[in-house]
Amino acid sequence: MGGMGEDYGRFFLAQMMEVVGYMQGKGVVHRDLKLENILVDDMMNLKVADFGFATYKKITKLQSYRGTMTYMAPEIKEGKTYDGK
Repeated sequence: MGGMGEDYGRFFLAQMMEVVGYMQGKGVVHRDLKLENILVDDMMNLKVADFGFATYKKITKLQSYRGTMTYMAPEIKEGKTYDGK
């Protein structure tokens, strides 16, 4: 497909923000968002996949070491309590 350009970047970012906002509104934290877990259908709509590390309990006081190490925030790697939102 090649480079997508700024317009497509805005289009995908808006969709991603909507998806994350929806999940947070439902009290769900994915904890492994990365390019490999974002799919695109034939209508160019984003689909979030792999909810294996997702949680919906006490998402503002998480401590567990979950997700892909290279994508983790420093506070997760340091074992600190973090807000999943």
